[in-house]
Amino acid sequence: MSLRKMVARAAIILAAVASTATAATSAPERAVAVAVTAAAASAPVQSRDGRNRRVRVHNTTGWTMLRFYASSTSRSDWEEDLLGDDVLANNSSIVMNIDDGTGACLFDFKAEFTNGQNLIRNNVNVCEIADYHYTR
Repeated sequence: MSLRKMVARAAIILAAVASTATAATSAPERAVAVAVTAAAASAPVQSRDGRNRRVRVHNTTGWTMLRFYASSTSRSDWEEDLLGDDVLANNSSIVMNIDDGTGACLFDFKAEFTNGQNLIRNNVNVCEIADYHYTR
């Protein structure tokens, strides 16, 4: 795994851990707990424009989300699975830092579910949204 991907994943893990603590104290919804790895000690990748690219991904499809990918629209391939070894259960959410360090705001999302369905959403502006909902 490249250093950039490892650092980006560490940022997502840190955001997920913070989300879990916040959800436990302020909201009844359950966030996915993610184990902190050694990579989390690295500084997270962050664009220099100061824009927030953290997005709470909600799953209300009725199925468990097995994998989630977010790739800048300028890329022709999917980045690594941001859920890693974890899953996002139905009626759950998780905060993900979609910042890849390039300054991009437009990303394509791909979610894979236990029912075999893959849902792709193109041109999601992560600089302008705080929540993204997967529904039926």
